[in-house]
Amino acid sequence: MTTAFSQTAFTTTPRAPQLPTMPTGWPIGSYDTYEEAQRAVDHLADSDFPVQDVTIVGIDPLLVERVSARLTWRKVLGSGAMSGAWFGLFVGLLLSLFTPGAGLLPIVIGLVSGIGFGMAFAAAGYAATRGKRDFVSHSQLVARRYDVLCQPRNAENGRELLARLSMRSSFAG
Repeated sequence: MTTAFSQTAFTTTPRAPQLPTMPTGWPIGSYDTYEEAQRAVDHLADSDFPVQDVTIVGIDPLLVERVSARLTWRKVLGSGAMSGAWFGLFVGLLLSLFTPGAGLLPIVIGLVSGIGFGMAFAAAGYAATRGKRDFVSHSQLVARRYDVLCQPRNAENGRELLARLSMRSSFAG
């Protein structure tokens, strides 16, 4: 068994490693969105509630991948050229700053070579997929609902505060 150490200038003391743990506590609220759960915890904090006893837990997590565009050779090469141009321009600027009397030549060389290398690397990466992923997507982790848990010592008080928030929200809406 290995032991982690917390080291300061004067001592080395053993401490437990930070491993993932299951959340604990009693449910004091359940919400459809993370923003609602966050608003509930913010309400608790504004009410001087000991929020260090509170945990927001996403229930039934889902990985959602939203497809945003189809990939084509034109898009791949254009994107590679643009990213390569920025990098080449940066390198060219650095070279022109540290080369006395160089003028614009290092900037132009950096820009052109950056575009070339950017397109080459983008083409190699896209060709390696062999058409198995011809789209661009963005992934995010979402949950079906978000529960607010609280340690038992303060759960009843937290439940009451969140019930008042809920009543105030229903009258305002």
